[in-house]
Amino acid sequence: MNRKRVQGLMRQMGLEAIYPRPRLSQTNVEHEIYPYLLRDLTLERVDQVWAADITYIRLGRGFLYLVTIMDWVSRFVVSWELSTSLEVDFCLLALERAFLVGCPEIFNTDQGSQFTSRVFTQKLKEQQVQTSMDGRGRVFDNIFVERLWRTVKYEKVYLNQYQTIPEVRSGLAKYFLFYNQERIHEALDYRTPHELYVIDRMTTATTQALTMH
Repeated sequence: MNRKRVQGLMRQMGLEAIYPRPRLSQTNVEHEIYPYLLRDLTLERVDQVWAADITYIRLGRGFLYLVTIMDWVSRFVVSWELSTSLEVDFCLLALERAFLVGCPEIFNTDQGSQFTSRVFTQKLKEQQVQTSMDGRGRVFDNIFVERLWRTVKYEKVYLNQYQTIPEVRSGLAKYFLFYNQERIHEALDYRTPHELYVIDRMTTATTQALTMH
């Protein structure tokens, strides 16, 4: 039985080997840490809360890092980007792209140095966005993004043994398009993230217009 066969069977059974993994959330003690603002918060509308997180994708040699920005209410993936390093640049690029789509009231992340960096938090302040950060070691503070990682990896990454960056970028581009526009969610009353995100924003805009008049 070869290595690929064993890997396939382990994935079907939900088994994973224990081995050293990349440390993605290293805190910089010189950076400011912001309080967690989502405890007991009632989620009512899209663009109320966005969240970002970083995961890794194993290549034939080394790792590739993926950051996504997600709207909490609709589960809509607003933006994503890849990088071969954990420098802040790819997170900034994803954030700038996300602001072309919309702007949240609250932006939640973990305490990783990319998100606590002054250049990242300053971008949020410029858009008058409140910054929220998970407590140390509290992965469930950002539960919706954690669920996204599981979905992406089991439905796409683990089924493809990516060897190059272009392969990953192409594969994820197709997957996130499918995830946003075609993959229905039970928690969303069997609607797609795109459907809920667009409809909710249109409803909010209409309500605001009527209120102004």
